[in-house]
Amino acid sequence: MKTEPIKIEPGHLRARIAPSPTGALHIGTARTALFNFLLARRFGGKFILRIEDTDLSRSDKKYEKDIIENLKWLGIIWDEGPDKGGPYAPYRQTERTDIYRNYIQKLLDQGLAFYCFHSQKELDEEKKNQLIQKIPQRHICSFRDLDINEVKKKSKKKSIIRLKTPQKIVNFSDFLKGQVVFDASLLGDIALSKDIETPLYNFAVVIDDFTMRINYVMRGEDHLSNTPKQILIQEALELDKVNYIHLPLIFDPNRKKLSKRFGAASVAEYRRVGYLPEALINFLVLMGWNPGTNQEIFNLEGLEKDFFLEGLQTSAAVFNIEKLNWLNGEYLKKINADKFYELALPYLEKKKFFEKRLFSKEKLEKILILEKARISKLNEVGESIDFFFKKTLIYPASLLFWQKTDKKETKEILTRLKKIISEISDRKFNPDNLKNLLFNEAGKFENKGYLLWPLRVALSGKKNSPGPFEIMDILGKKDTLQRIASAIKKLNLPA
Repeated sequence: MKTEPIKIEPGHLRARIAPSPTGALHIGTARTALFNFLLARRFGGKFILRIEDTDLSRSDKKYEKDIIENLKWLGIIWDEGPDKGGPYAPYRQTERTDIYRNYIQKLLDQGLAFYCFHSQKELDEEKKNQLIQKIPQRHICSFRDLDINEVKKKSKKKSIIRLKTPQKIVNFSDFLKGQVVFDASLLGDIALSKDIETPLYNFAVVIDDFTMRINYVMRGEDHLSNTPKQILIQEALELDKVNYIHLPLIFDPNRKKLSKRFGAASVAEYRRVGYLPEALINFLVLMGWNPGTNQEIFNLEGLEKDFFLEGLQTSAAVFNIEKLNWLNGEYLKKINADKFYELALPYLEKKKFFEKRLFSKEKLEKILILEKARISKLNEVGESIDFFFKKTLIYPASLLFWQKTDKKETKEILTRLKKIISEISDRKFNPDNLKNLLFNEAGKFENKGYLLWPLRVALSGKKNSPGPFEIMDILGKKDTLQRIASAIKKLNLPA
């Protein structure tokens, strides 16, 4: 159950996103970044990007670049960095080792932290024995009370630095989870740092949040188990506490952990296949936040004003690709012809059937605009308009038949159409005139499809395609008549 939020004074809120550059920006991380960004914007606060790259063996600059570029592409822009002026670089943990050293030394000097000299083999054996005995897996270190002289004797032996974890109950309030209680005695002595200059995750996070004055930590509920450890470190150093919001995870339609099959791709992958940033933002905010109305279309600027913490949901969000496709289609429909041409052309150029040199920009714009309302993402461009770029259409003759009509009837219809169209002057060969003329002709039959179905198939070679009048306008009179003639030939009847 949600708790009452602490009163937030305008301008005082500071939130952050702190991804590790061990992989590309994931859809779940992007959602968390968005919620933190909106929280900061809503209360006139600051949103910080911090790259947690202390795990040098797994961190990669290419992933840092991916994270930065795709947050910017989504419009999730951070407000400050270690440099002066903007646009800001993110904070990086590897550039803050002096800060961590000072705080870890303080804990050592006060006797609140110590050097643990147990080898990984010894720790693994201890864990194995605890599993066999079915007791909590924890390491209460026998080195925790060594005096400084004993530590110096062992100084050449490999060690890590641990917190002397107090045996107490850790109790904190989470905005979505309510009161959360942990027994610290089950944690063992918490690992803080590999050495005096190489902090581990839980320690670095605490120091970073304190020194960056972060007062709201909103993150996935998979971090809930880290929270008591971080609170114990805060208390040992007498640091200010923060407000916690642990977001439910995103599930697939089967209510299981999100997999690549169901949407756990990177933001870069969604970008690559042709989703718009506006649509992705709209989709992400609705996975875990309820506006309290039936409104489904949101833009980032509006969300910055309307976002409220009470709208956060307490149950897991379900990834619905159909909803994302619908949203993206809605945003594509709103784009003007020039912008759609600019976005769609690179995708069309990747199609094997397309040769740009054969078409003017004006004609390509006309072709592409026919598909704007028919696609859900940009990589689908060309799927329903490829017939414009092919000299010969391949389709079965039976596709030309309207319902129960046969070859003979269909040939008569196409021959009739060919005669009517050939008599239209070039000046009147435009969508409106073609529609009026052919609709009047189609009205002479019991169903307009009797005339218009074989016409559209003859022009496109498809069961589903844009309307025949728009197709004819783009093809022009000569190519229109040629395609009708080819369809008549396809019926394989004597002339």
